[in-house]
Amino acid sequence: MITLLEVGAGGLIGAPARLLVDQAVSSRTRGIFPWGTYVVNATGAFLLGLLSGLAAYHGLDRGASALLGVGFCGAYTTFSTFSWETVRLVEEGALGAALRNVAGSLLVGLAAAGAGMALAYLA
Repeated sequence: MITLLEVGAGGLIGAPARLLVDQAVSSRTRGIFPWGTYVVNATGAFLLGLLSGLAAYHGLDRGASALLGVGFCGAYTTFSTFSWETVRLVEEGALGAALRNVAGSLLVGLAAAGAGMALAYLA
């Protein structure tokens, strides 16, 4: 039951954080590319990599992992919005932007997660 509350508390913070970051980025960019979701998912991948590294290399406790990793990062990052925005780009005929979104999100997400783990390892 405690883990469920930790995950819920993290999600309670992560979901509004996602909205605020998405809005802040989107309000500063032009065009059809979904920069807000892109930034949210990249920063979330970095944070989850960092937390995973802290758990693996430095014994971050399970409660903090549940609160921050599952709860916050789970609510903060968004695969569903990424998928919907990619389909929307395809439907609008912006195939190049759709491909850049998929490839860029995958490559940047993996690099960000790896960088987070590496940072935790070095800490």
